[in-house]
Amino acid sequence: MNNIDIVKEGYDVIANKYLASRKEDSEDVKLLRDLVRRLPKDARILDSGCGSGIPVTRFLSQRFEVIGVDFSEAQIQLAHQFAPQAQFICKDMTQLAFPDNYFHAICSYYAIIHIPRQEHKRLLRNFHRMLKPLGLVLLCMGAGDLESDLQEDYLGVKMYWSHYDADTNIEMLKECGFKIIWHKLVDDPLEPGSLHLFVMAQKQKNIK
Repeated sequence: MNNIDIVKEGYDVIANKYLASRKEDSEDVKLLRDLVRRLPKDARILDSGCGSGIPVTRFLSQRFEVIGVDFSEAQIQLAHQFAPQAQFICKDMTQLAFPDNYFHAICSYYAIIHIPRQEHKRLLRNFHRMLKPLGLVLLCMGAGDLESDLQEDYLGVKMYWSHYDADTNIEMLKECGFKIIWHKLVDDPLEPGSLHLFVMAQKQKNIK
């Protein structure tokens, strides 16, 4: 079983347990308010790696048109239940082929960090392609350098992580055509003391 299959199977197994652990008033979720303030009323948003739809998709879909994507079938089934106003697609977020200039914003919480980091730049370039000019991303990325980590017991299952450090991630976003609006380190609500980099960035009109 490869690392991506480990992540997919893990989130299928712990779907309900993970849902029960998510909070709607944690510091990471509060960051969504700034995204909401910056978007037009008719905005179309991609929630990439949406999980069960709680809390991100549900929060955003109360105001905007939201498409949630996740490769865990169990998570998507929960998302249909808990965020019925949104549209959901069961698909690997690294394989998305929405049209160019399609979304006003792309949001991704705790998903990029499960993808082998060698693929992160390609993923970010695809996000850039799918965004409208001056579109926004709100992304959760790694805060420390971690090439590959396989944890034997994450809520009872194996789980895989891979990411660059915060400075490398910020530079990579710039290289992919984004202007950084702000970035901050935020405590993981499930694992206090474990930090993640959250970044708000904007697509620039000109990119090679």
